[in-house]
Amino acid sequence: MSTPFFIAKRYLQAQRKSGFLSFITIISILGVTLGTATLIITLSILAGFEKEITEKVISFTSHIEVRGYQNLPLQNPDESMDKIRGQIPGILNVFPFTSKECLIRSKSGVDGVLLKGIDNNAGEFQTQKYIIEGGYQTIDKNNFPTIVISKRLANRLNNTLGDTVALFTLQQQRQGIPSKSYVQQFVISGLYESGMVEFDDSYAFTSIENTKNLFGLGNSVSGYEVYLKDVGQSTLIAEQIQKLLGYPHYARSIFQIYRNLFSWISLQQKLSPVMLSLVIIVATFNIIGTLLMFVLEKTRAIGILNALGAGESMIRRVFLFHGIFIAFTGILSGNILAFVICWLQKEMHLISIPSEIYFMENVPILMNVENFLIVSGVAFILCMVTTFIPARLAAKLDTVTLLRFG
Repeated sequence: MSTPFFIAKRYLQAQRKSGFLSFITIISILGVTLGTATLIITLSILAGFEKEITEKVISFTSHIEVRGYQNLPLQNPDESMDKIRGQIPGILNVFPFTSKECLIRSKSGVDGVLLKGIDNNAGEFQTQKYIIEGGYQTIDKNNFPTIVISKRLANRLNNTLGDTVALFTLQQQRQGIPSKSYVQQFVISGLYESGMVEFDDSYAFTSIENTKNLFGLGNSVSGYEVYLKDVGQSTLIAEQIQKLLGYPHYARSIFQIYRNLFSWISLQQKLSPVMLSLVIIVATFNIIGTLLMFVLEKTRAIGILNALGAGESMIRRVFLFHGIFIAFTGILSGNILAFVICWLQKEMHLISIPSEIYFMENVPILMNVENFLIVSGVAFILCMVTTFIPARLAAKLDTVTLLRFG
Protein backbone atom coordinates (compact mmCIF):
# COMPACT_ATOMS: atom_id res chain seq x y z
CA MET A 1 0.00 0.00 0.00
CA SER A 2 1.46 3.38 -1.03
CA THR A 3 2.01 6.09 1.57
CA PRO A 4 -0.45 8.64 0.03
CA PHE A 5 -3.16 5.98 -0.16
CA PHE A 6 -2.53 4.90 3.44
CA ILE A 7 -2.72 8.51 4.70
CA ALA A 8 -5.89 9.19 2.69
CA LYS A 9 -7.47 6.06 4.16
CA ARG A 10 -6.57 7.13 7.70
CA TYR A 11 -8.01 10.59 7.09
CA LEU A 12 -11.28 9.07 5.97
CA GLN A 13 -11.52 6.94 9.10
CA ALA A 14 -10.20 9.34 11.73
CA GLN A 15 -13.13 11.68 12.31
CA ARG A 16 -13.63 11.27 16.04
CA LYS A 17 -13.73 14.93 17.11
CA SER A 18 -16.40 16.07 14.68
CA GLY A 19 -18.85 14.30 12.46
CA PHE A 20 -19.28 17.37 10.21
CA LEU A 21 -16.73 16.43 7.58
CA SER A 22 -18.01 12.86 7.46
CA PHE A 23 -21.50 14.24 6.88
CA ILE A 24 -20.27 16.43 4.01
CA THR A 25 -18.44 13.47 2.49
CA ILE A 26 -21.63 11.40 2.63
CA ILE A 27 -23.58 14.22 1.00
CA SER A 28 -21.01 14.39 -1.82
CA ILE A 29 -21.23 10.64 -2.35
CA LEU A 30 -25.03 10.85 -2.41
CA GLY A 31 -24.84 13.69 -4.94
CA VAL A 32 -22.72 11.63 -7.31
CA THR A 33 -24.92 8.57 -6.68
CA LEU A 34 -28.17 10.35 -7.48
CA GLY A 35 -26.70 12.17 -10.49
CA THR A 36 -25.33 8.97 -11.99
CA ALA A 37 -28.47 6.94 -11.27
CA THR A 38 -30.81 9.63 -12.62
CA LEU A 39 -28.96 9.91 -15.91
CA ILE A 40 -28.75 6.12 -16.41
CA ILE A 41 -32.45 5.67 -15.61
CA THR A 42 -33.41 8.48 -17.98
CA LEU A 43 -31.37 7.03 -20.84
CA SER A 44 -32.86 3.59 -20.16
CA ILE A 45 -36.40 5.03 -20.29
CA LEU A 46 -35.72 6.92 -23.53
CA ALA A 47 -34.22 3.78 -25.10
CA GLY A 48 -37.24 1.82 -23.89
CA PHE A 49 -39.64 4.34 -25.40
CA GLU A 50 -37.92 4.17 -28.78
CA LYS A 51 -37.84 0.36 -28.77
CA GLU A 52 -41.46 -0.05 -27.67
CA ILE A 53 -42.87 2.53 -30.07
CA THR A 54 -40.81 1.20 -32.98
CA GLU A 55 -41.95 -2.38 -32.35
CA LYS A 56 -45.60 -1.39 -32.05
CA VAL A 57 -45.56 0.81 -35.15
CA ILE A 58 -43.92 -2.01 -37.12
CA SER A 59 -46.61 -4.41 -35.88
CA PHE A 60 -49.29 -2.24 -37.47
CA THR A 61 -47.35 -1.33 -40.60
CA SER A 62 -43.87 -2.64 -41.46
CA HIS A 63 -40.31 -1.40 -41.87
CA ILE A 64 -41.18 -0.03 -45.32
CA GLU A 65 -44.61 0.55 -46.82
CA VAL A 66 -45.07 0.72 -50.59
CA ARG A 67 -48.31 2.24 -51.83
CA GLY A 68 -49.62 3.70 -55.07
CA TYR A 69 -49.60 7.45 -55.64
CA GLN A 70 -52.85 8.99 -54.35
CA ASN A 71 -53.52 5.58 -52.77
CA LEU A 72 -54.40 4.06 -56.13
CA PRO A 73 -54.43 0.22 -56.23
CA LEU A 74 -51.26 -1.49 -57.44
CA GLN A 75 -51.42 -3.98 -60.31
CA ASN A 76 -49.32 -7.15 -60.73
CA PRO A 77 -48.28 -7.43 -57.05
CA ASP A 78 -46.41 -10.73 -57.46
CA GLU A 79 -44.11 -9.28 -60.11
CA SER A 80 -43.26 -6.23 -58.01
CA MET A 81 -42.65 -8.24 -54.83
CA ASP A 82 -40.37 -10.65 -56.70
CA LYS A 83 -38.32 -7.67 -57.89
CA ILE A 84 -37.91 -6.39 -54.34
CA ARG A 85 -36.90 -9.79 -52.98
CA GLY A 86 -34.52 -10.58 -55.80
CA GLN A 87 -32.75 -7.27 -56.48
CA ILE A 88 -32.43 -5.51 -53.12
CA PRO A 89 -30.22 -6.93 -50.34
CA GLY A 90 -31.26 -6.90 -46.69
CA ILE A 91 -34.89 -7.89 -47.34
CA LEU A 92 -36.41 -10.30 -44.83
CA ASN A 93 -39.80 -10.67 -46.50
CA VAL A 94 -42.45 -8.84 -48.53
CA PHE A 95 -46.22 -9.21 -48.17
CA PRO A 96 -49.17 -7.63 -50.02
CA PHE A 97 -51.91 -5.86 -48.07
CA THR A 98 -55.19 -4.07 -48.60
CA SER A 99 -56.62 -1.31 -46.43
CA LYS A 100 -59.57 1.02 -46.40
CA GLU A 101 -61.67 3.07 -43.99
CA CYS A 102 -64.89 1.31 -43.03
CA LEU A 103 -67.83 1.61 -40.71
CA ILE A 104 -68.22 -1.30 -38.30
CA ARG A 105 -71.67 -1.94 -36.88
CA SER A 106 -72.83 -4.22 -34.12
CA LYS A 107 -76.12 -4.52 -32.29
CA SER A 108 -74.90 -1.92 -29.79
CA GLY A 109 -73.52 0.78 -32.05
CA VAL A 110 -71.43 1.99 -34.97
CA ASP A 111 -67.76 3.02 -35.12
CA GLY A 112 -65.11 3.79 -37.69
CA VAL A 113 -62.10 1.55 -38.37
CA LEU A 114 -59.27 1.11 -40.81
CA LEU A 115 -59.76 -2.44 -42.04
CA LYS A 116 -56.49 -4.01 -43.12
CA GLY A 117 -56.33 -7.20 -45.14
CA ILE A 118 -53.07 -9.06 -44.52
CA ASP A 119 -51.42 -12.08 -46.07
CA ASN A 120 -52.00 -15.32 -44.17
CA ASN A 121 -48.22 -15.70 -43.75
CA ALA A 122 -47.78 -12.19 -42.33
CA GLY A 123 -49.50 -12.88 -39.01
CA GLU A 124 -46.25 -13.39 -37.09
CA PHE A 125 -44.99 -10.00 -38.31
CA GLN A 126 -48.22 -8.18 -37.49
CA THR A 127 -50.08 -7.85 -34.18
CA GLN A 128 -49.84 -11.55 -33.32
CA LYS A 129 -47.97 -10.92 -30.05
CA TYR A 130 -50.60 -8.40 -28.91
CA ILE A 131 -53.56 -10.77 -29.29
CA ILE A 132 -55.06 -11.47 -25.87
CA GLU A 133 -58.01 -13.62 -26.93
CA GLY A 134 -58.56 -15.86 -29.95
CA GLY A 135 -56.36 -15.40 -33.02
CA TYR A 136 -56.12 -14.95 -36.77
CA GLN A 137 -58.32 -17.09 -39.00
CA THR A 138 -59.51 -16.81 -42.60
CA ILE A 139 -63.02 -18.19 -42.06
CA ASP A 140 -64.82 -19.67 -39.07
CA LYS A 141 -66.47 -23.05 -38.84
CA ASN A 142 -69.61 -21.69 -40.56
CA ASN A 143 -67.57 -20.30 -43.48
CA PHE A 144 -67.99 -16.69 -42.33
CA PRO A 145 -64.99 -14.38 -42.88
CA THR A 146 -63.28 -13.48 -39.61
CA ILE A 147 -61.90 -10.27 -38.19
CA VAL A 148 -59.53 -9.29 -35.37
CA ILE A 149 -60.35 -6.05 -33.54
CA SER A 150 -58.94 -4.31 -30.47
CA LYS A 151 -60.21 -4.90 -26.97
CA ARG A 152 -61.06 -1.18 -26.71
CA LEU A 153 -63.20 -1.30 -29.85
CA ALA A 154 -64.91 -4.49 -28.69
CA ASN A 155 -65.80 -2.84 -25.39
CA ARG A 156 -67.24 0.20 -27.17
CA LEU A 157 -69.33 -2.03 -29.43
CA ASN A 158 -70.19 -4.36 -26.56
CA ASN A 159 -68.86 -7.35 -28.53
CA THR A 160 -66.80 -10.40 -27.69
CA LEU A 161 -65.32 -13.43 -29.46
CA GLY A 162 -67.74 -15.17 -31.82
CA ASP A 163 -70.01 -12.15 -32.27
CA THR A 164 -70.98 -11.05 -35.78
CA VAL A 165 -70.36 -7.50 -37.00
CA ALA A 166 -71.08 -5.81 -40.33
CA LEU A 167 -68.56 -3.64 -42.19
CA PHE A 168 -69.60 -0.96 -44.67
CA THR A 169 -67.38 0.73 -47.23
CA LEU A 170 -67.76 2.94 -50.29
CA GLN A 171 -66.16 2.03 -53.59
CA GLN A 172 -65.25 4.87 -55.95
CA GLN A 173 -65.84 5.07 -59.66
CA ARG A 174 -63.10 6.27 -61.96
CA GLN A 175 -64.48 9.82 -61.92
CA GLY A 176 -64.04 9.87 -58.13
CA ILE A 177 -67.78 9.86 -57.39
CA PRO A 178 -68.75 7.40 -54.62
CA SER A 179 -70.92 4.57 -55.81
CA LYS A 180 -73.19 2.45 -53.67
CA SER A 181 -71.94 1.16 -50.35
CA TYR A 182 -70.81 -2.42 -49.90
CA VAL A 183 -71.45 -4.45 -46.78
CA GLN A 184 -70.01 -7.70 -45.51
CA GLN A 185 -70.49 -9.64 -42.30
CA PHE A 186 -67.52 -10.80 -40.22
CA VAL A 187 -67.17 -12.99 -37.14
CA ILE A 188 -64.82 -11.71 -34.44
CA SER A 189 -62.09 -14.35 -34.12
CA GLY A 190 -59.57 -12.43 -32.01
CA LEU A 191 -59.02 -9.42 -29.75
CA TYR A 192 -55.74 -7.55 -29.48
CA GLU A 193 -54.39 -4.92 -27.09
CA SER A 194 -51.19 -3.06 -27.97
CA GLY A 195 -51.43 -0.24 -25.44
CA MET A 196 -51.17 2.39 -28.20
CA VAL A 197 -54.59 4.02 -28.18
CA GLU A 198 -54.04 5.69 -31.55
CA PHE A 199 -53.80 2.25 -33.19
CA ASP A 200 -56.15 0.30 -30.93
CA ASP A 201 -58.95 2.76 -31.71
CA SER A 202 -58.41 2.56 -35.46
CA TYR A 203 -57.16 -0.79 -36.76
CA ALA A 204 -59.00 -4.01 -37.51
CA PHE A 205 -57.45 -6.98 -39.32
CA THR A 206 -58.68 -9.74 -41.58
CA SER A 207 -57.35 -11.97 -44.34
CA ILE A 208 -56.49 -10.18 -47.59
CA GLU A 209 -58.83 -12.57 -49.42
CA ASN A 210 -61.77 -11.39 -47.29
CA THR A 211 -61.34 -7.79 -48.47
CA LYS A 212 -61.15 -8.25 -52.24
CA ASN A 213 -64.92 -8.11 -52.77
CA LEU A 214 -65.56 -5.59 -50.01
CA PHE A 215 -62.98 -3.17 -51.39
CA GLY A 216 -63.63 -3.99 -55.05
CA LEU A 217 -59.92 -4.46 -55.77
CA GLY A 218 -60.04 -7.65 -57.81
CA ASN A 219 -56.47 -8.89 -58.22
CA SER A 220 -54.98 -5.54 -57.19
CA VAL A 221 -53.68 -4.62 -53.73
CA SER A 222 -53.33 -1.43 -51.70
CA GLY A 223 -49.59 -1.92 -51.28
CA TYR A 224 -46.70 -4.03 -50.05
CA GLU A 225 -45.21 -4.35 -46.59
CA VAL A 226 -41.45 -4.84 -46.61
CA TYR A 227 -39.64 -6.30 -43.60
CA LEU A 228 -35.88 -5.88 -43.25
CA LYS A 229 -33.08 -7.62 -41.43
CA ASP A 230 -31.98 -4.23 -40.02
CA VAL A 231 -34.65 -1.60 -39.34
CA GLY A 232 -31.92 1.05 -39.20
CA GLN A 233 -31.51 0.70 -42.97
CA SER A 234 -35.21 1.27 -43.71
CA THR A 235 -34.92 4.81 -45.10
CA LEU A 236 -31.99 3.88 -47.36
CA ILE A 237 -33.68 0.74 -48.67
CA ALA A 238 -36.96 2.63 -49.19
CA GLU A 239 -35.08 4.91 -51.60
CA GLN A 240 -33.69 1.85 -53.41
CA ILE A 241 -37.18 0.33 -53.74
CA GLN A 242 -38.50 3.63 -55.08
CA LYS A 243 -35.82 3.70 -57.77
CA LEU A 244 -36.42 0.04 -58.62
CA LEU A 245 -40.21 0.15 -58.98
CA GLY A 246 -40.74 3.77 -60.03
CA TYR A 247 -44.13 5.30 -60.75
CA PRO A 248 -46.87 4.65 -59.62
CA HIS A 249 -45.18 3.12 -56.56
CA TYR A 250 -44.41 5.26 -53.51
CA ALA A 251 -42.08 3.72 -50.89
CA ARG A 252 -41.68 5.17 -47.39
CA SER A 253 -39.95 3.91 -44.24
CA ILE A 254 -41.65 3.95 -40.83
CA PHE A 255 -39.36 6.84 -39.86
CA GLN A 256 -40.79 8.85 -42.75
CA ILE A 257 -44.43 7.82 -42.23
CA TYR A 258 -44.28 8.63 -38.51
CA ARG A 259 -41.73 11.43 -38.79
CA ASN A 260 -43.27 13.58 -36.04
CA LEU A 261 -43.35 10.72 -33.56
CA PHE A 262 -39.73 9.70 -34.07
CA SER A 263 -38.58 13.34 -34.20
CA TRP A 264 -40.13 13.81 -30.75
CA ILE A 265 -38.23 10.77 -29.44
CA SER A 266 -34.99 12.00 -31.01
CA LEU A 267 -35.43 15.44 -29.44
CA GLN A 268 -35.93 13.88 -26.01
CA GLN A 269 -32.81 11.76 -26.45
CA LYS A 270 -30.75 14.85 -27.29
CA LEU A 271 -32.04 17.26 -24.65
CA SER A 272 -32.65 15.07 -21.60
CA PRO A 273 -29.04 13.84 -21.16
CA VAL A 274 -27.76 17.43 -21.50
CA MET A 275 -30.14 18.70 -18.83
CA LEU A 276 -29.54 15.79 -16.50
CA SER A 277 -25.76 16.04 -16.92
CA LEU A 278 -26.08 19.24 -14.92
CA VAL A 279 -27.01 17.05 -11.95
CA ILE A 280 -23.64 15.29 -12.17
CA ILE A 281 -21.83 18.63 -12.63
CA VAL A 282 -23.48 20.01 -9.47
CA ALA A 283 -22.48 16.83 -7.66
CA THR A 284 -18.86 17.31 -8.73
CA PHE A 285 -18.87 20.84 -7.27
CA ASN A 286 -19.92 19.23 -4.00
CA ILE A 287 -16.67 17.27 -4.20
CA ILE A 288 -14.73 20.55 -4.48
CA GLY A 289 -16.51 21.87 -1.38
CA THR A 290 -15.88 18.63 0.50
CA LEU A 291 -12.18 18.57 -0.27
CA LEU A 292 -11.76 22.25 0.56
CA MET A 293 -13.40 21.59 3.94
CA PHE A 294 -11.10 18.63 4.29
CA VAL A 295 -8.07 20.84 3.58
CA LEU A 296 -9.16 23.31 6.28
CA GLU A 297 -9.70 20.46 8.74
CA LYS A 298 -6.29 18.97 8.03
CA THR A 299 -4.14 22.14 7.77
CA ARG A 300 -1.91 21.21 10.72
CA ALA A 301 -1.56 17.63 9.49
CA ILE A 302 -0.55 18.92 6.05
CA GLY A 303 2.04 21.21 7.65
CA ILE A 304 3.52 18.31 9.63
CA LEU A 305 3.72 16.17 6.47
CA ASN A 306 5.53 19.00 4.69
CA ALA A 307 7.92 19.42 7.62
CA LEU A 308 8.70 15.71 7.55
CA GLY A 309 9.70 15.97 3.90
CA ALA A 310 6.52 15.04 2.03
CA GLY A 311 6.62 16.83 -1.30
CA GLU A 312 3.85 18.52 -3.23
CA SER A 313 3.29 15.38 -5.24
CA MET A 314 2.55 13.26 -2.16
CA ILE A 315 0.21 15.87 -0.64
CA ARG A 316 -1.62 16.19 -3.95
CA ARG A 317 -2.03 12.43 -4.26
CA VAL A 318 -3.47 12.19 -0.72
CA PHE A 319 -6.33 14.46 -1.70
CA LEU A 320 -6.69 12.90 -5.13
CA PHE A 321 -7.19 9.53 -3.46
CA HIS A 322 -9.82 11.12 -1.24
CA GLY A 323 -11.65 12.45 -4.31
CA ILE A 324 -11.30 9.10 -6.09
CA PHE A 325 -12.93 7.41 -3.11
CA ILE A 326 -15.93 9.77 -3.29
CA ALA A 327 -16.21 9.41 -7.07
CA PHE A 328 -15.82 5.63 -7.15
CA THR A 329 -18.22 5.04 -4.26
CA GLY A 330 -20.82 7.44 -5.68
CA ILE A 331 -20.63 6.07 -9.24
CA LEU A 332 -20.75 2.43 -8.10
CA SER A 333 -23.73 3.17 -5.83
CA GLY A 334 -25.42 5.06 -8.67
CA ASN A 335 -25.03 2.11 -11.05
CA ILE A 336 -26.44 -0.29 -8.49
CA LEU A 337 -29.36 2.03 -7.66
CA ALA A 338 -30.14 2.57 -11.36
CA PHE A 339 -30.02 -1.16 -12.10
CA VAL A 340 -32.34 -2.01 -9.20
CA ILE A 341 -34.90 0.67 -10.11
CA CYS A 342 -34.81 -0.26 -13.81
CA TRP A 343 -35.16 -3.96 -13.03
CA LEU A 344 -38.11 -3.38 -10.69
CA GLN A 345 -39.89 -1.23 -13.27
CA LYS A 346 -39.21 -3.69 -16.07
CA GLU A 347 -40.41 -6.72 -14.14
CA MET A 348 -43.16 -5.30 -11.93
CA HIS A 349 -44.39 -2.23 -13.88
CA LEU A 350 -44.45 -0.03 -10.78
CA ILE A 351 -44.99 3.24 -12.68
CA SER A 352 -47.98 3.54 -15.00
CA ILE A 353 -48.59 6.29 -17.56
CA PRO A 354 -51.67 7.34 -19.56
CA SER A 355 -51.66 5.40 -22.82
CA GLU A 356 -53.68 8.15 -24.53
CA ILE A 357 -50.60 10.40 -24.32
CA TYR A 358 -47.57 8.11 -24.26
CA PHE A 359 -48.77 5.22 -26.50
CA MET A 360 -48.22 2.65 -23.71
CA GLU A 361 -49.50 1.88 -20.23
CA ASN A 362 -46.23 1.48 -18.30
CA VAL A 363 -42.90 3.29 -18.34
CA PRO A 364 -40.70 1.17 -20.67
CA ILE A 365 -37.13 0.26 -19.75
CA LEU A 366 -34.27 -0.88 -21.96
CA MET A 367 -31.01 -1.35 -20.08
CA ASN A 368 -27.94 -1.02 -22.30
CA VAL A 369 -24.44 -1.73 -21.04
CA GLU A 370 -23.25 1.21 -23.16
CA ASN A 371 -25.38 3.66 -21.15
CA PHE A 372 -23.96 2.41 -17.86
CA LEU A 373 -20.37 2.61 -19.13
CA ILE A 374 -20.70 6.01 -20.81
CA VAL A 375 -22.41 7.67 -17.85
CA SER A 376 -19.94 6.15 -15.40
CA GLY A 377 -16.97 7.21 -17.52
CA VAL A 378 -18.16 10.80 -17.95
CA ALA A 379 -19.02 11.08 -14.25
CA PHE A 380 -15.59 9.78 -13.21
CA ILE A 381 -13.76 12.19 -15.54
CA LEU A 382 -15.76 15.16 -14.21
CA CYS A 383 -15.08 14.08 -10.64
CA MET A 384 -11.35 13.80 -11.30
CA VAL A 385 -11.21 17.25 -12.91
CA THR A 386 -12.92 18.87 -9.95
CA THR A 387 -10.83 16.87 -7.45
CA PHE A 388 -7.60 18.20 -8.91
CA ILE A 389 -8.41 21.82 -7.90
CA PRO A 390 -8.44 21.41 -4.07
CA ALA A 391 -5.67 18.78 -4.28
CA ARG A 392 -3.40 21.25 -6.06
CA LEU A 393 -4.35 23.99 -3.57
CA ALA A 394 -3.44 21.76 -0.61
CA ALA A 395 -0.06 20.90 -2.14
CA LYS A 396 0.82 24.61 -2.62
CA LEU A 397 0.14 25.71 0.99
CA ASP A 398 3.12 27.14 2.91
CA THR A 399 4.50 24.86 5.64
CA VAL A 400 5.22 27.64 8.20
CA THR A 401 1.77 29.16 7.78
CA LEU A 402 0.14 25.78 8.17
CA LEU A 403 1.99 25.01 11.42
CA ARG A 404 1.37 28.52 12.83
CA PHE A 405 -2.36 28.73 12.14
CA GLY A 406 -3.29 25.04 11.83
